[in-house]
Amino acid sequence: MKRIIRIVAVIAALALPGIVGSQQSTPRNASMDTIIRHLASDYAAAWSSQNAATVAAHYAPDGSLKINAGAPSVGRTAITADAQSFMTAFPDMIVSMDKLDIDGSHAVFHWTLKGTNTGPGGTGKTVRFSGYEEWTINSDGLIQKSLGYFDEAEYQRQLKNGVPPGQ
Repeated sequence: MKRIIRIVAVIAALALPGIVGSQQSTPRNASMDTIIRHLASDYAAAWSSQNAATVAAHYAPDGSLKINAGAPSVGRTAITADAQSFMTAFPDMIVSMDKLDIDGSHAVFHWTLKGTNTGPGGTGKTVRFSGYEEWTINSDGLIQKSLGYFDEAEYQRQLKNGVPPGQ
């Protein structure tokens, strides 16, 4: 009986490093690409969820989001407030990911937002506009810094007149 236990112990000791090692053998760059792709997909869904805290959860606790020429929102509380302002203005908002470019720990997330401005004081007009965010991703796979851009003049025009025909 002692011999069987010893054999099992030897087999386990030989097999365990291979099993543990195989879980950590993914190259860092390939892993980061996969992490960023999942992050981007989940991020678009979060913007469409009407749960602003879900958007902010994609950011590092001290992460920042800057939209066009506005002041950066720093920290999850401020990012939640920014996301909530869009979600309140566009209760039916859908954000889709159009394209994702990845270069190491940097990515450019291209998106399109469609929604109807029926929130408080809204115009009742439907908008559809695109933009992008330049991301710096931290070692935890979260957005550390996002610089977002969209055509503000076109957005304002659509708030007043709605989506152009055929768009």
